Amino acid sequence: MQRLGGLDSAFLIFENSTMHMHVGGLMLVDPSTADKPYSFEDYRAYIEKRLPRVPGFRRKLATVPLNLARPMWVEDPDFDLDFHLHRTTVSSPGGDKETADVCADILSRPMDRAHPLWEMWIVEGRADGLIGVVSKVHHSTIDGVTGANMMAELFDLEPNPPEKEPVLDNWEPERKPSDVELVGRALLEKVKQPVSIARLVPGTVASIGKILNRRVVQGEAGMPAPMRAPRTSFNATITAHRTVAYTHVTLADVKTIKNAFGVKVNDVVMAICSGALRKYLEDRDELPDRSLISAIPVSVHDSGEEIEGTTKVSIMFSSLATDVDDPGERLRAIAETNDGAKQDHEFVGASMLQDWAEHAAPNTFSLAARMYSSLRLADRHPVVHNLVISNVPGPPIPLYFNGAKLKILHPLGPVMDGAGLNITVLSNMDTIGFGFIACKELVPDLWDLADAIPGAIAELVTAAENVEVKKAGGKKPAAKKVAAADAS
Repeated sequence: MQRLGGLDSAFLIFENSTMHMHVGGLMLVDPSTADKPYSFEDYRAYIEKRLPRVPGFRRKLATVPLNLARPMWVEDPDFDLDFHLHRTTVSSPGGDKETADVCADILSRPMDRAHPLWEMWIVEGRADGLIGVVSKVHHSTIDGVTGANMMAELFDLEPNPPEKEPVLDNWEPERKPSDVELVGRALLEKVKQPVSIARLVPGTVASIGKILNRRVVQGEAGMPAPMRAPRTSFNATITAHRTVAYTHVTLADVKTIKNAFGVKVNDVVMAICSGALRKYLEDRDELPDRSLISAIPVSVHDSGEEIEGTTKVSIMFSSLATDVDDPGERLRAIAETNDGAKQDHEFVGASMLQDWAEHAAPNTFSLAARMYSSLRLADRHPVVHNLVISNVPGPPIPLYFNGAKLKILHPLGPVMDGAGLNITVLSNMDTIGFGFIACKELVPDLWDLADAIPGAIAELVTAAENVEVKKAGGKKPAAKKVAAADAS
């Protein structure tokens, strides 16, 4: 039995009928690399065998009466794999868009909190013979790093690996704590809460002071302030319906740009997203004069600070410089802002978000979240941020799922009221994949944004070549072909 961390619990508190706080993932695997033909039953047996290695898959929530405190994780005494593992078929002609529609439908539905908070869908019927594996896990259970760890247990490094050392599966469901026990624990935490808050306040005030000194007194760049983002068509109250799209580019092109400009891979990723967003908004005659602002999740697993819970992320804000026409200058502006934002984030501290989330009042904040959506307040107040962009390092080596080689991997994050678009980027071998998920009513033509990615990277590669020309004293290097591979 384990108490949820503050941020884990917050993802449950703020969830409502339209704002689903689960994360998804689309994997396409090639069954031709396996030593036996595909069958759903075989995949089911494979997943069942791996369950002891992912213990979080067999735990569920135990809610404290009257929501007096954060829920507990307990082992599910009625765990049934068939409740979580499903199969479905894509519609004709069985391509990427049809696969994305299946993902969108799966991710448009909330999860049943009476069971462990995950689902997996095996998607059959693609024209190219690939098998889709769509995962759906609540954000209270997983973040980027824990998701990568889960993958490590579900995948192999070769199609026919030697048997892994067996995990002793002596799993037994825990005794569900009584209401009296849960209330007792909650009241004990309530007694300690004022002291904990008192300890937080000085550190928070000091962090704000450091940021103000750096920004106002020293005049250095930093993260843009929230609530100052321009409004776009995807910055409004969301519905429960989702739409999904995806594409990918070559890692070599990203590294060419990175090396030419002397920036980081994450800066290039954001510049690619920025270029695609500019094209998308320009085509609709709604490109704002001010730059879009992105929220960027930051993993704090390796921060060295003691942080409770499974989800160990913080947030920083950064400008996408969408108001800058020149792609090279846009990339430089993004890199400069990111450097300043990281310094601001360091002043805040890795655990600040989690520490304050520990003290969120479940009933109050849950009611506030429901009212916020029902009253459509996201349409009225200044835009906090325009979208979420998350860049997650992926596997640099081939992976296999029941002998089938992993070809495509796209994580898909949650969307929120006021920011109905999420872009999650993940590297896999020699490619970088872009997964797009949005509120369907706000972004009905999401594939237009995905289709703008190749043009965005092409203009950055051209800008990088121009930089190299200047470095070489005007001598033009051999032309390079930009490769934006098709998703299959």
